[in-house]
Amino acid sequence: MRGYSRGMPLDPGIATLLQLVDAAPYPPMSEGTPDQARRAMRAMTVDLVTPETRVPVGSVVELEVAGRPARLYRPVDDGPLPTLVYLHGGGFVIGDLDTHDQTCRRLCAGASVVVLAIDYRLAPEARFPAAVDDALAAVRWADEHRGDLGGGDVLAVGGDSAGGNLAAVAALTLGSKVDAQVLLYPATHMTGDFPSRTENAEGYFLDLATMGWFGGHYLGHDVDRADPRHSPLLADVAAVDGALAPALVVTVEYDPLRDEGEAYAALLERAGVPVEAVRYDGLVHGFIDMGPMSPAAAAALDDVVVRVGRLLRR
Repeated sequence: MRGYSRGMPLDPGIATLLQLVDAAPYPPMSEGTPDQARRAMRAMTVDLVTPETRVPVGSVVELEVAGRPARLYRPVDDGPLPTLVYLHGGGFVIGDLDTHDQTCRRLCAGASVVVLAIDYRLAPEARFPAAVDDALAAVRWADEHRGDLGGGDVLAVGGDSAGGNLAAVAALTLGSKVDAQVLLYPATHMTGDFPSRTENAEGYFLDLATMGWFGGHYLGHDVDRADPRHSPLLADVAAVDGALAPALVVTVEYDPLRDEGEAYAALLERAGVPVEAVRYDGLVHGFIDMGPMSPAAAAALDDVVVRVGRLLRR
């Protein structure tokens, strides 16, 4: 964004959390192995959840979708309900069903939607386009099983960060099969350069070195840099088969990915796609997991959940 100036100081709760992350007994992600990074992410998410803090939902079922492990969350409410296929974040290298269990529970219970979380293949064991292939297969499966999932007419795809990238690619690829897309601080241009990457290069949870580490594991060295399957901001939106799904695009102030997320929202708007773009100032990438330390992050997530429920019932 040209001439961008800070909207708010960094939230105090987030600042305290970042100090704890810096003091954690793990090397910087960009200096460690994928296994170390995966353990660190679970330590910051799964290990902090207690029976008392786990968000209640109507039911949770483990299943297999298009050959991949998946988890189906149903709210207490009776159907028919919208269905949201959710793709977790983690730079295409880390994250799993457990690390994003609380997020899926909050969306399920708060927005009253059926959430189908997908455990897509991770890099470097499975490089691009493996995650894309898994995401597309899962959404196609969900489209064929709408009656067994939410039972409603609406099938949405969503995710955070890398998951937002995969959700955007799925919406572009599958066109009219997708009725809504939820993109939470999405990565939309894997090889691009934006002012927010310089402004927020260090000190705000996701840093530029880690982004390079993720990209190296996911894309390797011989990828076509113009392929919109890894960078949806490069897509020819006008060529999508059928109307592209309405979108909620969430960005945050202190995030290297801020500008590319907002650029993607603008690209969709120029193509005539209904877009709700919202930026939460004072917060960092990954805020959906930071509510226990930051009332501002918790309030932002509550607001996101309301917006998701509204989008899926427009």
